[in-house]
Amino acid sequence: MRDHDLNTLEWPKILERLAAFTAFPWSAEKARALRPSTDLAEVQARLAETEEARRLLALEPGLDLGGVRDLRPLLKAASHGATLAPADLLSARDTIQAARRIRRLLLRRADGLPHLARHAGRMQEFPELEAEIERCLDEAGEVKDDASPTLRNLRMEIRRLTHELQARLQGYLTDPRYAPYLQEPLITMRGGRFVLPVKAEHKGKIPGLVHDSSASGATLFIEPLPIVEMGNRLRALQAQEEKEVARILAALSAAVGARAEGIWLTLEALADLDLALAKARYAIALRAERPEIVPWPEEPPEERTASPLWLRQARHPLLDPQRVVPIDVTPDPFTFILVLTGPNTGGKTVTLKTVGLLAVMAQSGLHIPAAEGSRLPVFDGIYADIGDEQSIEQNLSTFSAHLLNILGFLESATARSLALLDELGAGTDPMEGAALARAILEHFHARKTTTLVATHFPELKLWAQTTPGAINASMEFDPETLAPTYRLRIGLPGRSNAFLIARRLGMPEALIDRAQGYISPQALRLEALLAEAERLRAEAARAHEEAKRARAVAQALESEWRERLAQIEAERERILREAREQIEALLQEAREEIERIRRPLRAMHQAEVEAARRRLEALQARMRETLARAASPMEAPAEPAFAVGDRVWVRPLQMEGEILSLEGEEADVQVGRWRLRMALVDLERRERPQPAPSTPAPATALRPPQVPLDFDLRGMRVEEALPALEKFLDEAFLAGMPFVRIIHGKGTGALRRAVRERLKTHPHVESMEPTPDDGATIVRFAR
Repeated sequence: MRDHDLNTLEWPKILERLAAFTAFPWSAEKARALRPSTDLAEVQARLAETEEARRLLALEPGLDLGGVRDLRPLLKAASHGATLAPADLLSARDTIQAARRIRRLLLRRADGLPHLARHAGRMQEFPELEAEIERCLDEAGEVKDDASPTLRNLRMEIRRLTHELQARLQGYLTDPRYAPYLQEPLITMRGGRFVLPVKAEHKGKIPGLVHDSSASGATLFIEPLPIVEMGNRLRALQAQEEKEVARILAALSAAVGARAEGIWLTLEALADLDLALAKARYAIALRAERPEIVPWPEEPPEERTASPLWLRQARHPLLDPQRVVPIDVTPDPFTFILVLTGPNTGGKTVTLKTVGLLAVMAQSGLHIPAAEGSRLPVFDGIYADIGDEQSIEQNLSTFSAHLLNILGFLESATARSLALLDELGAGTDPMEGAALARAILEHFHARKTTTLVATHFPELKLWAQTTPGAINASMEFDPETLAPTYRLRIGLPGRSNAFLIARRLGMPEALIDRAQGYISPQALRLEALLAEAERLRAEAARAHEEAKRARAVAQALESEWRERLAQIEAERERILREAREQIEALLQEAREEIERIRRPLRAMHQAEVEAARRRLEALQARMRETLARAASPMEAPAEPAFAVGDRVWVRPLQMEGEILSLEGEEADVQVGRWRLRMALVDLERRERPQPAPSTPAPATALRPPQVPLDFDLRGMRVEEALPALEKFLDEAFLAGMPFVRIIHGKGTGALRRAVRERLKTHPHVESMEPTPDDGATIVRFAR
């Protein structure tokens, strides 16, 4: 495709709008460089990829490539040995993290998204590099203390020495010998040294080094001599720290450089994927549809059964979709040349550009703003001669410029090309211009080139009316308002409406009659025939609209009843689902209750097992009876009042216990060394024995502390959370709990990582596993 033709059709403006939907610069560059393909298989693959991207956005509404950065300059620098800044290393980490997430998402959906999955196949994962950057850098871009043992020791010594130095300086602030000489009782820094603000007139009262003075000269910033040596040691340590940080950053940069080629290929795959997503988002914004791409018919036009170019409700993509008037370019199967006539500003040029742009968009993989079912072939060339081609620099008139442009593709156009010609033959003598225009049209007709031409020449109307393969078309004109409606009518040539407009504007009838007398009788009969054809077309259009409205009403009623049936079915499914969930919950509760009873039974004497088994069977029968009556409400039996600390008789176990806590219709009961959850109906309150005042109460076994199953650390900082976690784990372990859940949330991930690192080394922890949403960790204790 020639750039001149693409520019004439305003293709660069389409690409700029497409680029606005991309997430990072490389994909934006690819969007601006997008060109139409002339290969049928490639065009179909491009459109299928855009269709898959739209489906992916529907399945994953929150999908974006927000974490991806354009790493190309960083990769080039790192591969040449440069040290990257911490922010650049974090950008590299974020990008490879995003690539890993996107790659795994696409591979999971590879069966339904085969074209997008190919991009995932080009991506690589770099878990070691990702983990190393995360280990060494925090989210603010600072090198962590644990990045290396050397750095950790240096920073510990710096903190110790800084604390000692500040303590020494604090002594000056509170010492009555020096306090009167200070401008303010504070410690500040100048040139990386800790100093005191001393009044200039007392310079000698505090011996030391002057590092700076205030703008007024009234204050000198002095480092007292006794701490100069400490300051020197601190600066030396800081220099070593900076050197170690630089070494760590250089090592990380070298690791990035070693993987630069793989990261580059992954980034390019991300750019191609982002371009596909941008096409999808642009299609959604345009309310566009995927066109049907049809192969060129092998038979000649006169034997075809369907036109390869067929656009319904087509809209110019650069015009306001709320205001643009859709057009139907739906020629019959035998037609491949459309001669478009009508008044100026009626929409002829916009129609030509709409057809050309939609063809370019389809061959570039973009969905088109047209109704579903629109179809296009793959043109081997799209040639456009539209607009004012006048060139002052080349001393060309409008006519000459147009002619030179047409000569540029006159011999290149084939039976599989599209030619768009605006005001063909204009800009010169009308008679000669009409003759040239007809000769050019006959050339394209002989080549079977699909051609749309806008003209004012009546000779071309007659040529289209009498030439097989060509047809007249016009832009509709409202005679009542004297304004164009911008609707395309195929089959009727445009009328000049000059006499009608003159009459409406008030021209005397005598002048109009005189002018009509100069028109040949044949031309007047043609105008009368056109008027009659227009009347018949309007009647047919009204009948079509009435039928369309009736069909719309019927479809609306059908849709309403379908929606009502769907709602009824959904409600039925909801009721059944809730009933199943309630029954399952009751069954689960029964199983848990039975299991709580069975555990202590295993330790009982064999002689008591048979009696306990009968009690369990009775309980199971009672639960089955309860489930059978789940659909009908039952009155709960009256139950005695209980209180924490009551001694109770546990009927199912035939044992005595003590109530530890109450919750609704259930209680936690300590039976021997077991803590059980029992229903209140299975408990019988016993009187508490009164201890004799003269004898000391017998020692009782320590009750295990009441420890909750969940421990919530959200809202805490790491330094607060870890000690609290230690205490909770100890209490839960001593209470005999088999497992607990630590809730740390997701957030930035810092708290989650710190908690899991501590759990790995905790002596009481046997294993741990994350919850499905990764916001908590299940901890199982070693026993």
